[in-house]
Order: sequence, then structure tokens, then C-alpha cells
Amino acid sequence: MNALFFICLLLFLLILALKAKVGFYRSSNMEAVASPVSRALAELAAIAGGIYLSLVLLASFLKISLPQTIAIGGLLVDPLAVVALIIALVQPLVLVIWPRRKGR
Repeated sequence: MNALFFICLLLFLLILALKAKVGFYRSSNMEAVASPVSRALAELAAIAGGIYLSLVLLASFLKISLPQTIAIGGLLVDPLAVVALIIALVQPLVLVIWPRRKGR
């Protein structure tokens, strides 16, 4: 019986502490600042998502038959998603290298 009372007391204190923290964060005017890594990941996901949608539309328009999944190191992934992610990762490199090549 004492253990049940102790667990309930701890749970009650946890709820009070969480309410106090939430109230503090709501009352303060602090804004969350995105780190450079989180912004880069969000941008990568957005770019890869747009490329993926374009590739899906292109494949369906051209009626290209693609496998549903491919195995990469024991993981089953969508081939168009992998291509979109690779293109999104290579794009910044191309944007840096291309002007230098054109300047020659």
C-alpha cells in the first residue's frame, strides 16, 4: 500500500512540475531558434521531397515500370526516393562547382 501511495505521490509531483515548466515557457517571450543543422535537414527534406514528387510524376507520365522497393544494405527503400535524396545531396556541390567551370 505504501508503494502505491509513493508512486501516486511521484506521479502527482511530476504532473505539477510539468505544468509549472509549461506555464513558465508560455509566459516567457523566448522563441525557439533553429540550429544550422536543423535548418539544413529541413531544407534537404524539402528539396528531396520536391524532387521525389517530380520523379514520381515523370515516371507515371512516361509509364516507366520501376520496382516498388530495392534492397540497400538490408534496408528496403523506394528507388525514386534514393535518387531524389542523392540529387538533393549533390545539388549544392554542383552549384558551387558549375560557376567555377564556366569562369575558365
